[in-house]
Order: sequence, then C-alpha cells, then structure tokens
Amino acid sequence: MNKKAIIFGIKGLKLTKKEKYLFNKIKPWGIMLFKRNIKTIKQLKKLVKEVKTIFKDKKFPILIDQEGGVVSRLDNIIDLRFFSQSFFGKLYNNDKKLFYKVYEIYINSICEIFNKVGININTLPVLDVKNNKPNNFIGSRSFSNNPRIVSLLGNKCISLHNKKKIGTVIKHIPGHGNSSIDSHKETPVINSLKNSLIKNDFKPFASSNAMFAMTAHIIYSSYDKFNTATHSIRIIKDVIRRDINFKGILISDDISMKSLKYNFKKNAIKALETCCNLVLHCNANIKEMQQLSKVIPIIDNFTKKKTSDFYKFLG
Repeated sequence: MNKKAIIFGIKGLKLTKKEKYLFNKIKPWGIMLFKRNIKTIKQLKKLVKEVKTIFKDKKFPILIDQEGGVVSRLDNIIDLRFFSQSFFGKLYNNDKKLFYKVYEIYINSICEIFNKVGININTLPVLDVKNNKPNNFIGSRSFSNNPRIVSLLGNKCISLHNKKKIGTVIKHIPGHGNSSIDSHKETPVINSLKNSLIKNDFKPFASSNAMFAMTAHIIYSSYDKFNTATHSIRIIKDVIRRDINFKGILISDDISMKSLKYNFKKNAIKALETCCNLVLHCNANIKEMQQLSKVIPIIDNFTKKKTSDFYKFLG
C-alpha cells in the first residue's frame, strides 16, 4: 500500500489531463470533494468512478465535507443548508424522541447519496463545543455549548454513518469551539487553562471512536505558546494521543489556511514531522500538488494498518 501521505482536492466537475497524469504517477491517500466538483448525481458518480479507475481501487478513499448548514457541498443536488448541527442540537433539547427519528432519516438520506455515487468518508461530526460569545467562529457548526450533548450527538452521527459503511472524521481535534477567529484567515489563540480545556473543549473527542480525526489550526497557549495543534508535538502526543486517547488516523486541516505560518510545502512537512498521519491540500492548485508529490513521503506502517482496517470496514 504505497500511498503518499496526502489528500488532494481536484479542480472541477471532471479530472483534468494534468490531474490524471499526476495521479497516474503518484498515489495520494485520498481525494477530497467540494461543491465545485458537484453538479448532478450522474456527474458526481461518473467523477468518483473516474478517480477510482485511475487508482484501480474500488475502495479508494473519497472524502467530502458535508456537515450541513454553512458547510454543505451537496447544494447543487439537494439544499441542506437549513440542517446545521446546531439545528439538531436544539431539536434534541426540545424533543429527544423526535430528534432520534428525524436525525436518523436525515443521515440515512445523505449516506444513500454517498453510497450511490461512491463516496466513503464524510468529514464530520464537528465535536467543537461552541462558547456563548457573539463572535464565535464555530457557531451553528456545533451541536451545543454542552460537552455532554456534543459527545452524545456526535457519537450518534458516527454510528449512523458506520451502519451505512461511511467513515467519519471528527474535527477539529482537540477543540476549536472556544475560538472567535477563523483559522482560514489568521491564527486563533486559546488561552484557557488546562483544566477548563479538559473538562469542556477536549471532552467530546475523548469519548469518540471515529476512525479519523482532523486537527485544529489553533494555538493552545497553556500547552504550546508557539505552535498550532497541527504543528505541535506536545499537543498531538500528550493531548490527542495520550489524554484524549485517539487511536485512529490523524489528518491535518487544510495546509493552505492562513493560520499556519509557513509556505504550503513546509506546512505539510512540519505537520507530518509532528505526527499527523496525513496532510490535507484542498485548493487543487496543480503546481502546488506537483511540488508536494515530490516531498510527501509514503504513509507509515501505522497508517497502512489503519487504512487496511478501513478497507475491511467498507467490506
């Protein structure tokens, strides 16, 4: 399993000649799809088949960022922007029995689309615990400001996806909810004390059994004053792997985001050096992809084993 330790985005509704050539030459671990890649069910199914054919792998990881609400990539097929995690969190608080019925129908409906077109990983649930600040960045992407409810609903989300053979990626580990800054634009710094982080922000991640997790591009100053979680050995080894006890594949958030302070190549290399298993490159810039393909190593033995486990899960 000589995959490169990277997940690429692609440019459009079908693969370009340069993308086909690059993917034939190297083998990224997976491909991430965005709204720019999706027009109709028929087109999406054809695109996914085209990708898997290049790699000669029916189980090749095809990821999508379909949270619902403000992060909804299937809008050209079905508009799910109303169904944010916050919507379901409020429904749970108001009527638990109704929540379980509606949420199962909702997740099953989305997973039916994934199964139909060949997508096998959804990058959710968001396990960030939102705070009550008016300028909170996570906002409606979070189930609740209560860690217990975030954990409960997050685990339900994972379970429902698993029943449909769709992997999930918990994010943004170890917790983005206490930030008022968008890490796409600048570097958030969370100054909360360790005890507060452990009891609130980190708690939902510690009770999750997801196969994948995505790191937060955030500085937690009580642990590491200089590096975001993605680039912090201390956060990854001591917090994510030891305290939270996450045992799956750890994926960086997009290495092109402004929160990271180096160029895209150094951002990627440093993430892998600090024990992320895979890096995510979303913008489909073919020149950047070509350069990254030369410096990104083959996945390590841990990632090979966990990838094999994922393939067995798919059946």
